[in-house]
Amino acid sequence: MIGALYDLAIWAAQPLLRSKLRRRGRAEPGYLHAVEERFGHYTQPRQPSAAPLPTPLPQAGEGANANPHDGQPLIWIHAVSLGETRAAAILLHELRARWPQMRLLLTHGTATGRAEGGKLLRAGDVQVWQPWDTPAATRRFYAHFRPDAGVLMETEIWPNLIGEGRRAGVPIVLANARLSEKSLRGARRAAAVLRPAYAALSAVWAQTEADAARLHQAGAHGVAVLGNLKFDAAPDATAVARGQAWRARCGKPVVMLASSREGEEVMLLQALRAQPPRLPIQWLIVPRHPQRFDAVADLIGTAGWPVSRRSGWADDAPPADAANAIWLGDSLGEMAAWYTLADAALLGGSFAPLGGQNLIEAAACGCPVLMGPHTYNFDEAAHLALQANAALRAAGMADAVAQTAALLQERAQHTAMTQAARAFAASQRGAAQRMAGALARLPGIARS
Repeated sequence: MIGALYDLAIWAAQPLLRSKLRRRGRAEPGYLHAVEERFGHYTQPRQPSAAPLPTPLPQAGEGANANPHDGQPLIWIHAVSLGETRAAAILLHELRARWPQMRLLLTHGTATGRAEGGKLLRAGDVQVWQPWDTPAATRRFYAHFRPDAGVLMETEIWPNLIGEGRRAGVPIVLANARLSEKSLRGARRAAAVLRPAYAALSAVWAQTEADAARLHQAGAHGVAVLGNLKFDAAPDATAVARGQAWRARCGKPVVMLASSREGEEVMLLQALRAQPPRLPIQWLIVPRHPQRFDAVADLIGTAGWPVSRRSGWADDAPPADAANAIWLGDSLGEMAAWYTLADAALLGGSFAPLGGQNLIEAAACGCPVLMGPHTYNFDEAAHLALQANAALRAAGMADAVAQTAALLQERAQHTAMTQAARAFAASQRGAAQRMAGALARLPGIARS
């Protein structure tokens, strides 16, 4: 009964979805591309019946000896947005090493995710929007593409997408999986719909033991802790070099509000106005969502500070007259450069009650992190970073600004935190290899 009500509600919401896409498309034209794909209508050639996956190439420590089959398996990865797509890229690199002939079916829910995913495609790969979760649209998706296996990234639980996959005989796993206490409470409230979806997954590969326990409580079976893919990402060498060049030209320490969310920029500007640090600091704000770049620039100006936007740096470096301005990182794909430039980062999403952003890339770049009180989306990573002396906890934005100024004045402590951050990131690697190996062993995929 509850399932039927869910199907009716998701079907009735289709006009609202179309309206939302038109509205978002005015700011981000990517949302207006191939809209009918979201309803299970495709222009790509229909895929042939699924071919058996070839035996993967030998991997160190696994004793694989067979040669790969000549088939071309189609592995579907669903990465809803930008962060999930970047995590998927790490796993995909390992999968291509094991199955050089594999083809990729890549789906997304956001325009930024799809734009990033386009960089991962090779000849024979397919990229489309995630089908809206009606029985009809998801059924058409499986009938058209016939994937050999499906990998949903992190938190993507859609009852019909998973249920129709099971009926189509497609093993589906939840990879790099996480579930916060808040999300678990929501899953329990919607247990009549979500619990069968969790149970229908062929496997769940959790980031942490705490995530695994919560996912099991939500109804998942076959839960294993394989780590966090984002630790396996090496910072882009070109971006790191750019950040090092910027740092060499900057005559004072740089502190970044990283991946800031709505309301947090105002908190920082108010804290700087109320009690400016005595130490000269170059402040940098990098918003989490690109559609907010203009709004954040206006906020800075309204608060009385000049603003220097990355998009206006003519020679790919901060202009000389930007020294007294707050810098705005209004670019995409440069977080490694910003973290390399910064002497410390205030973690966005953790000062407003939003659960925090991921601190892993900061650690990999050797950038100490100051976290606010709200890190429930990444509790384990935050806890481990604190234990490793790669991060500090602040009660709020004003406290974070004060702690950062103190840290920058204690150069020995700052150097120790920088080294600890890199060591912490390195110690957590290996998830991609573990997940690719687990995929190869799934029933119906592994070959005898």
